[in-house]
Amino acid sequence: MGFCNGVNIFPYHSYAATSFSSPPKVWLSRSYRSFVSGKYNVGSNCTGQVGRSGVRIPGGREVFRVVYCRDTLAAESQQTERASQVKCAAQDDVDLKSWMHKHGLPPCKVELRERASKDGKHKPIHYVAASENLQPGDIAFTIPSSLVVTLERVLGNETIAELLTTNKLSELACLALYLMYEKKQGKESFWYPFICELDRQRGRGQLAVESPLLWSSEDLKYFTGSPMKEVVLERSAGIKREYEELDTVWFMAGSLFKQYPYDIPTEAFPFEIFKQAFVAVQSCVVHLQNVSLARRFALVPLGPPLLAYKSNCKAMLKAVGDFVQLEVDRPYKAGESIVVWCGPQPNERLLLNYGFVDEDNPYDRLVVQVSLDTRDPLYQDKRIIAQRNGKLSIQTFNIYIGREKEAVLDMLPYLRLAYVSDPSEMQSVISSQGPVCPVSPCTERAVLDQLSSYFRERLAGYPSTASEDERVLADPTTDPKRQVATRLVRIEKTMLNTCLEAVNEIIDRLPYLAVAPCPSPYGPTLK
Repeated sequence: MGFCNGVNIFPYHSYAATSFSSPPKVWLSRSYRSFVSGKYNVGSNCTGQVGRSGVRIPGGREVFRVVYCRDTLAAESQQTERASQVKCAAQDDVDLKSWMHKHGLPPCKVELRERASKDGKHKPIHYVAASENLQPGDIAFTIPSSLVVTLERVLGNETIAELLTTNKLSELACLALYLMYEKKQGKESFWYPFICELDRQRGRGQLAVESPLLWSSEDLKYFTGSPMKEVVLERSAGIKREYEELDTVWFMAGSLFKQYPYDIPTEAFPFEIFKQAFVAVQSCVVHLQNVSLARRFALVPLGPPLLAYKSNCKAMLKAVGDFVQLEVDRPYKAGESIVVWCGPQPNERLLLNYGFVDEDNPYDRLVVQVSLDTRDPLYQDKRIIAQRNGKLSIQTFNIYIGREKEAVLDMLPYLRLAYVSDPSEMQSVISSQGPVCPVSPCTERAVLDQLSSYFRERLAGYPSTASEDERVLADPTTDPKRQVATRLVRIEKTMLNTCLEAVNEIIDRLPYLAVAPCPSPYGPTLK
């Protein structure tokens, strides 16, 4: 069960439906006994049956836990499950800020408030608000490193942290795995109140929408015409590859994970469970600057998603000695939600990572990939000229919002080069300096016509019109996922239309309007 169907961010099997309550006392399989005795073999005694055993964990206390192989579960009785759900509801109301003060958080100038969820089935979202009037430069809060989760803290060894994340695993995968095992500890975990808060948030950003990584295939149809769907599928495939490497963490960091009386990662957690935890961590991880590799990705209580992200904000969470500190960049009145900078990320990444779209995002962009034709007899010469001007044979052009015409003008020299077909013209280009590539009027028209056709085709790929998009956004009953997807595609379509207008404007200024476009057997490919 997971928050895809409205339960928890860090879900686990069977007794996990009780959220953070301690699991019932059931028997431990022999596979774990083999592991703690140093004789663990992934394919050994695992039969899918639940065995009986006890194990002592640090502190000398003997506990009994569920260990299962593959997806074999130990079922609870309906009566136990109902009682656990009631207990879970009470435990979800843990006071995160009080817990932080108890464990070293100095007095601060923020408080937690609630915002109603757009989905009535889910609890309100907490957010960090100013507890008093603030001015630019005020320190909103200072969190000691003892309340911050980093790989250095998780793995206890910076060398192992660097080794793991330099190869096949990201910091997000390691942090997600750590919190998944911590959640299985229930209230015994030091991080219990923090994990409770993450479960309440369910990876939802300020628009109360989960990352598209957790959307159904039907929901992803809202991105028809947009490159966003392909981006989601590529990232999902990447998460799957990391899942398949999770056991590497277990064996390389055995001194840490041996404290958990559970099976190895891929035995303990199905992929969908890990994916949900990964996305939850992704939505709240903070990238700290000027710190060691093992500390650069951090989970900060009172940080995102409790803090809202904003693209035009300058305030950031910063590492200051043994603390993480937030200095505000604007005035706030008591009760106002505090925002921080999310880095120079386009809306595509904001939606993928945090579940929201910023319509005032100055870093938003579209990407156009242009490729020279490798069958062209002049390909090698063109590739050398492109390299001389800082371009590649497969070149990516970023079209930033508000600078669409500038991007079109930047693309034209490369496209003109791709259209050169006469060897004598090629020699002239080779001997010239800079990106200027003189072409005939008919070649210029061919270049502009291909660019115009490209933008028209991309626009035709969207199934909705501008007026339909406006109606979706104006309707308060619209599915939040559809609303946030519509915000994204509406901005994309606006940028593509602006590019098309810029191209048509250049065409209108051509001195030879009657000239037909030159045919080109080896024209460039645009994606």
